[in-house]
Amino acid sequence: MKQFKKLAVSSLLLATVSLAAAGVQAVTLKASHQWPGGKGDVRDEMVRIIAKEVAAANVGLEIKVYPGRSLFKPKQQWGAMVKGQLDISAFPLDYASGRHPQFSATLMPGLVKNHAQAARLNKSPFMADIKKIINDAGIVVLSDAWLAGGFASKKNCILGPDTIKGQVTRAAGPAFEQMLAGAGASISSMPSSAIYQAMQTGVLDAANTSSGSFVSYRIYEQVKCLTAPGAHALWFMYEPILMSKKSWDKLNKAQQDALMAAGKKAEVYMAGKAKGLDSKMVKVFKKAGVKVVTMNAEQAAAWIKIAKRTSYKNFAEKVPGGKKLIEEALAVK
Repeated sequence: MKQFKKLAVSSLLLATVSLAAAGVQAVTLKASHQWPGGKGDVRDEMVRIIAKEVAAANVGLEIKVYPGRSLFKPKQQWGAMVKGQLDISAFPLDYASGRHPQFSATLMPGLVKNHAQAARLNKSPFMADIKKIINDAGIVVLSDAWLAGGFASKKNCILGPDTIKGQVTRAAGPAFEQMLAGAGASISSMPSSAIYQAMQTGVLDAANTSSGSFVSYRIYEQVKCLTAPGAHALWFMYEPILMSKKSWDKLNKAQQDALMAAGKKAEVYMAGKAKGLDSKMVKVFKKAGVKVVTMNAEQAAAWIKIAKRTSYKNFAEKVPGGKKLIEEALAVK
């Protein structure tokens, strides 16, 4: 045992000396997100992949992960990154649309229709414009990630717009809220981490969120019916891994390169998992006894008709560069 301890101490000293000799500054970064940790949420897994990869790169970098809103409340993470108080976050971008209204384009009803289109959107002028706003605000994108989502209700199955009238609903962002209000729903704004309690206490009747969050937050325990994405998904949200530019600028090039490589690996992992999250959600909800339905083309078109006279119109007219962003996104088929 003594020999083992001596060996461990010697290895640690050797590693420290090696880093010092190479001129590497040992740095610990804080990563925060709102989802449960260690329970199979893909966004938590993405952050932990990045932490594991940068540790393996041996560039004097460590990432400590704080899941379950244990470090910052969900919507506070953007401001904390801008100020350099938080280093990394898995962050639904539309949560920052109060500061940058253009971000609502990343949760615009029906703008993204499937996972393949979302992947193409990442390389489009649309995303280049969104990322410029992100970068100019003082944030670096480490990984792209899009999640599909749907509707769930304690009252009835949500299909056509008429099925949501009178229900108090959570949407996730302004564009969806405007469309739902246009269909006769009442809106209660909150992060996805608050949906379960709001349904449990009677504050909410229905909610939109991602397939991943529907499962991670056990929403199946509170609802009667789930509207899964299916062939006519209305709900897609951009939920990237982001980093404070103030924190980024303090790192040396080897550390920055290791982070970018790790971010790419996490992005590839997410792309492989994204579609499976939808089928996993359906399986989990059915097992819990929840009725599962999908919209048909006519029902989805009726929602888009409302969205075009509410959220699309408002975004194009009131958001700087809004019309251009919508046109760029619609150009990606």
